Amino acid sequence: MTTVLAVVLSLVFLPLGLAKLAAAPVMRQAAAHFGMPVRLYRVVGALEMAGVGGVLMGLTWTPLGVAAATGLTLLMAAAAVVHLRHGDPLPRAVPAVVVALISLTYAAVAMTAG
Repeated sequence: MTTVLAVVLSLVFLPLGLAKLAAAPVMRQAAAHFGMPVRLYRVVGALEMAGVGGVLMGLTWTPLGVAAATGLTLLMAAAAVVHLRHGDPLPRAVPAVVVALISLTYAAVAMTAG
């Protein structure tokens, strides 16, 4: 189960993190919408990439995977709050909440599996 969740998280965060790091036009627009400098959005992308690496390495060393998934959970919870605070409709925050729940599930499953 942790392997499936790790793959899902990687497939979500890898392209998003890379796009933020590359400052793709769509990510520049998103950063502007949230009033964030592109440099800060790149930091978010780096955190997402670190989370991907940690979750995948967590398949062999559980504490790292749990820490990475916890970090991704917090990152996505913050993303949902940012969406709502900037006047986005609730459905725009739902993907962040869903991914936060997947990350949290990974952490819980990894901890109980040992």
